[in-house]
Amino acid sequence: MNGGEISLLGLIAEATVVVQLVMLLLAAASIYSWTIIFQKKQMLAGARSDLLRFEKEFWSGTDLASLYRAIDARGDKVGGIEAIFHGGFREFARLRQQGVTAADVLLEGARRAMKAQQIKEVERLEHSLSTLATVGSTSPYVGLFGTVWGIMHAFVGLGSVQQATLATVAPGIAEALVATAIGLVAAIPAVVAYNRFADQVGRLEQRYDAFMEEFSTILQRHATRSASGS
Repeated sequence: MNGGEISLLGLIAEATVVVQLVMLLLAAASIYSWTIIFQKKQMLAGARSDLLRFEKEFWSGTDLASLYRAIDARGDKVGGIEAIFHGGFREFARLRQQGVTAADVLLEGARRAMKAQQIKEVERLEHSLSTLATVGSTSPYVGLFGTVWGIMHAFVGLGSVQQATLATVAPGIAEALVATAIGLVAAIPAVVAYNRFADQVGRLEQRYDAFMEEFSTILQRHATRSASGS
């Protein structure tokens, strides 16, 4: 390969088998991480949209029992903040049907149910983020391994050359450095996406916490009013 004919594909094709396997692994990791990125972006955008829509409906003064029945009718399709509301209201209504009138017991039961559902929702939103973190943190080192191996192979090959020049060393080193470049290409988007998605999940979790506090206050008023009325 002449100096003027050096190309990325040519460097990859002429790399050692070990370096090629490293490149293939990094390319697969990059494709997998991009798949996660697109899926996670769509999921978080949907969760935020559902949150805004539900909060608008919730604070519009609609009857909570009617809102609960509408959500309950959708069955397994419920998720996000709707699932948190559904779990809290269902437990509150169940305890009242069992004859529980103590406001603190009713409120504690509803809060426990909402917290359990919130944990499930946050786990669902965080799913696969650890994979992005792993790709982002390990890809540069995997690429560096390929580079070290390639450079080592290039220098070993110089043992059979009587006169080593830059022209004889450069192609082997260039082939090896491609592995590091591919490692960075795989790592950088994964790290950026992980930080961004982790921040978005954290913000959604804060919004869920705020809603649970506000909804608990509403349920407490209902429980206190019912207890005083009885």
